[in-house]
Amino acid sequence: MMSAGLIAVGLVAAAVVFMAVRNYLRSDAFRQFLSDKASTAAGVDGGFSPLRWDGFSVEADSFAATGQGAIRQLRVEALHTELALGGVRRGVWELRNSRARRLTLQMDTRGRQDSQAPPAQPAAARDEAESRGWLPRKVEANGLALEEISLEALTDQGPLAAKGMRLDVEKAGGPDSYRAVLSGGTLAFPQESLPELRLQRARIHVQPQGVFLTALEAGAWTAARVVADGEWDRVTQRLTLDGELSGVKCGELMNEDWARRLSGQLSSDFVVQSRSGQTTAKGRMAMENGVLTALPVLDILAAYLDTSRFRTLVLSEAQADWRWQDGALVFENIVLASESQVRLEGRLSIRERQLAGDFMLGVAPGTLAAVPGAETHVFTPGTRGMLWAPMRVTGTLEKPREDLSDRMITAAGLRLLETLPGSGGEKVLKFSRAVLGDDPQQALDKGVKIIEEGSRTVREVNQLLEGILGGGRERDTPRRR
Repeated sequence: MMSAGLIAVGLVAAAVVFMAVRNYLRSDAFRQFLSDKASTAAGVDGGFSPLRWDGFSVEADSFAATGQGAIRQLRVEALHTELALGGVRRGVWELRNSRARRLTLQMDTRGRQDSQAPPAQPAAARDEAESRGWLPRKVEANGLALEEISLEALTDQGPLAAKGMRLDVEKAGGPDSYRAVLSGGTLAFPQESLPELRLQRARIHVQPQGVFLTALEAGAWTAARVVADGEWDRVTQRLTLDGELSGVKCGELMNEDWARRLSGQLSSDFVVQSRSGQTTAKGRMAMENGVLTALPVLDILAAYLDTSRFRTLVLSEAQADWRWQDGALVFENIVLASESQVRLEGRLSIRERQLAGDFMLGVAPGTLAAVPGAETHVFTPGTRGMLWAPMRVTGTLEKPREDLSDRMITAAGLRLLETLPGSGGEKVLKFSRAVLGDDPQQALDKGVKIIEEGSRTVREVNQLLEGILGGGRERDTPRRR
């Protein structure tokens, strides 16, 4: 009889506890408790709309919040979760099969160097929890599915936007350890030079010490492919990404004019590091199947040298190391070469569209034979059996300038004078009379014409270099000689 009585008392006590828990779950106090926990986790101040219960399944139309930290506005729509009472014995409200239709997030990370602490739990919620000391004070979610994510973030570099992504999260074993998969959607960066990414899949592992990107696959431009991995260290706040970009068509990086003239595919590896708002990136890029064609300068070279080999230049080498930091893009160890014809080596930096570059230009002997003095006064023999000349590049992306043209023009004039006996005016005139009769003006006019023609040829030759280095500004098609 005593055993039966104890069982009955136990059943009654269990029923009382069950009803108390059930009533508490349906109370506004529990909704406020969940609101406080969600707000603290996100570092915002917000709350759930009224909860609708069906047994131990619960739904809410939304969770809406605002914040003064990185997260300014947060809204989650059409929430659903299920409560498992098994966690009550270990002091935890255990949530399962949690999902939501849409997450909308607005952030502002400008000027932020350290993460800010989330707001303290409101006093009313603390008092309510303390008054029911036998109830769990922790919430544990075993998984979450967000069907659509929309993100707008203001960064020091400009606006960042993500939309249409799906997020699936599940527990990964240890406490506060989760595995997540992002899929679909697009990501637009603040830098104009970076393309919009079409996300295929990103696998993420969240642990107490940080967040690890174990694999990312995405598309960009027409048919480019991005793969990457990386990590974010919670202690140092350092973000590191390593990856590769491949299949970029040259025409997708250039204006319409140069898209018609340069073809090929670009690829590059990259390493991106960010800490305390400072971001750096570096890598090595290369071009495959590079071809330069439809350039007026190529036709002019072909006409002067009476050959068709300059009408199209096939690039046998096209590669460079690059580095981006503090708003400056620097290219080092640049090599642009058409086998046995032209080779350009050097360094170029671009800051706020301003150019600063130092190069060595190599040409095959005889390439510039039509330009007087070029191969004797400007270019000197060097490596690879080529003639070499230094070249300084300045100006802007829209209006690049280089100093090689002027040196070649000066050399053309000097070469013309060298062809005349002596250096004095009297000897020049005597030679002019012997060759052209008694009219020295004819000699001078002829000399000026030669220099002008040489100057025009030199400028057309250097149009190729200006176009490659400066982005290919529009020019009038030059008159062929």
